[in-house]
Amino acid sequence: MPTNGPTTEERARGLRVLVVEDDADALSATVEMLQLLGHWATGVRSAESAKDRFYDKAFDVLMTDVGLPALSGLDLAEILRTRHRVDRLGIIFASGRPPPETPIPGALWLQKPFSIEQLEAALARTAA
Repeated sequence: MPTNGPTTEERARGLRVLVVEDDADALSATVEMLQLLGHWATGVRSAESAKDRFYDKAFDVLMTDVGLPALSGLDLAEILRTRHRVDRLGIIFASGRPPPETPIPGALWLQKPFSIEQLEAALARTAA
């Protein structure tokens, strides 16, 4: 029986993810989880480093902590969207803070601590 193209789960495989997390242990664990899920991931510990590492079309997903020193993850996402005019960059805000009352357009909120299953579901939603 023919299908209508790849499923959401199939599209969510093999994403290129830039992780921005100032806590070294959380950064390492997140990158490892992403790799276990079959994705390519790299991580940096500040928004400033992320701006330097970000190249057009090099990443499918930006996964960033919100409460970063100096420049917040919210500001980083806005700068990358504006500067690079990224039309299809999945954004996942990973934070211990509760999600904002008004959802951020085009972004998902992943509450810390999160499981590998919650991470996988968030990635599938960004790939949909």
